[in-house]
Amino acid sequence: MSFNGNEGEQITLQNASAWTAAYRNGGTSNGVNAHFFGVEKLKLILAQKDCVGVRMYYAKDDTDKPALVLVGVDRNENDLYNGVILDRSVPCPSYCGDLNPLNS
Repeated sequence: MSFNGNEGEQITLQNASAWTAAYRNGGTSNGVNAHFFGVEKLKLILAQKDCVGVRMYYAKDDTDKPALVLVGVDRNENDLYNGVILDRSVPCPSYCGDLNPLNS
């Protein structure tokens, strides 16, 4: 398979709400429910030559907290690991916004 930049699917709010609740209630979140990355940082990844999307790796940071490592991916499914790699996201909690079906 090769990537074309159209991978993934939209899901319903009902599914998203159920899945995020299952994660929060499953005992594996280690207190982190979500991660926020700003649009300008995401653009850095997507603007790379040959980038057709973003892969998100589950990780743990130096303090053993859940983290996401983001890296661009080319159409041959290869990580662009010599390019922009992101972490240091803004975690929820503490920065979750208003209560909504995805975070409460």
